[in-house]
Amino acid sequence: MAPVLILLGPPGAGKGTQARMLEEDFGLIQLSTGDLLRAAVTAGTPAGRQAKAVMEAGALVSDDIVLAILKDRMIQPDVAKGIILDGFPRTAGQAAALDLLLAETGQKITAAISLEVDDAAMVGRVSGRHTCAACGEGYHDEFKRPAKAGVCDKCGGTEFKRRADDNAETVRGRLSAYHAQTAPLIAYYDSKGVLERINAMGPIADIRTALGQIVAGIAA
Repeated sequence: MAPVLILLGPPGAGKGTQARMLEEDFGLIQLSTGDLLRAAVTAGTPAGRQAKAVMEAGALVSDDIVLAILKDRMIQPDVAKGIILDGFPRTAGQAAALDLLLAETGQKITAAISLEVDDAAMVGRVSGRHTCAACGEGYHDEFKRPAKAGVCDKCGGTEFKRRADDNAETVRGRLSAYHAQTAPLIAYYDSKGVLERINAMGPIADIRTALGQIVAGIAA
């Protein structure tokens, strides 16, 4: 059965970077709920039309609509080798609903991997990050600089951008929100026996190796 992975961790823990590396190393597909919502709206699927109406009314898209869009995406042939869920679930209630959705096709969460970090260090880590404007490759002022200053390693682009909310005060607020709303998922998946923990304060390459060992063990 193809693995279904969830990466857990606060802002700046490296979930996006590591998900892209898992795609490269194992052929897994990263499914970002934000991207899926936008794609479904553009494509005009039934769930996408529902989401569009809700968003145009200024309301939050319900879990049911998100799950419907996720279900549509998970039957596509390119996810045959497995998926990494990004941005969902965020609460224990969403996790339980996701379990029910997966059960409909005989699937289940293979592993929920918690990237564990130090809050104080996260403020500095997030405040220094930026991305290539052309391809979205992530960089950091201290931890991951382009090999050639000002030039993206991946696509050669020379334009970079930073999120307006990647500043110390905002990051502290996002960390508090994470601990209050999303961290309980760690206990949820621990109770299911699928939780794995990785120290995410080390070098990116070390985290990549640790994640690879977990995924390789699952696939074996």
